Amino acid sequence: MFAVIETGGKQYKVQNDDVIYIEKLAAEENSTVDFKVIALDGDDGLKIGTPYIDGAKVIGKVLKNGKAKKITVFTYKPKKGQKRKMGHRQPYTKVQITAINA
Repeated sequence: MFAVIETGGKQYKVQNDDVIYIEKLAAEENSTVDFKVIALDGDDGLKIGTPYIDGAKVIGKVLKNGKAKKITVFTYKPKKGQKRKMGHRQPYTKVQITAINA
């Protein structure tokens, strides 16, 4: 059984006990979060919501809030002597899927 959930403007295909890295949520560690279900594949076939499936939800447990590795962003304008070097660390939330309720 798998489900397609939506969070942070992105869609993820998840199963029970999956660990996913998603956009940062305003949730503390060891708390639970609910996700909206777009599609659900179970014993009775594939169900697709319009846009979400009523009564279905995916429950996840927040394992960690953190930041990804640093990336370097360098912008410049040729022949103008203008350049800028920046770094960026994207915040994320690590979530373990505990239950898929249809």
